[in-house]
Amino acid sequence: MFKRLFGRERGNRAVVSTLYEEIVAAARQPVFYRDWGVPDTPLGRFEMLGVHAFLVLDRLKDESGPARELAQELTDHFFGDVESSLREIGIGDMGIPKRMKKLARMFYGRVTSYSDALARGDRLALAQALARNVRPDNASVDAAAEALADYVRDLRAGLRGQPLENLMQGRIVLRPLESREAAA
Repeated sequence: MFKRLFGRERGNRAVVSTLYEEIVAAARQPVFYRDWGVPDTPLGRFEMLGVHAFLVLDRLKDESGPARELAQELTDHFFGDVESSLREIGIGDMGIPKRMKKLARMFYGRVTSYSDALARGDRLALAQALARNVRPDNASVDAAAEALADYVRDLRAGLRGQPLENLMQGRIVLRPLESREAAA
């Protein structure tokens, strides 16, 4: 409210909403849950949402100025959505802060492990991190974990190839898996 009164309200609301809608749509692709062993549970959906949010934030991390502000607003929107989801599943006001701290630690821990593996170009380490985090009941590296790691690497490369101007306008391409498989 004070930002609005003093003319400093964040101006990226529509862009952030559009980017976040694309992140959510990408995270909900059935192949993750149907074929790659991601649990179709609130935690499994959080993990996939986190993977996709990480990839978009990773694209913006080395940028400055308005892109850095956009990344912060997208992060805030992500955690706001997570908090709303906790409330929707019946977590009361007293339990929200504790769970949000835990989920934030989880997210940032994953950001670190995924970033490190990607920076080293270590496909096995990425597959291990994804299997451990996304599929905790089946943390072994199998074909599904490797497919997910390849998807993450491909999507990261695709995002890095997208012009910053497009992202700043809310235009992003998170290509659905079905179209990737059809093209192969």
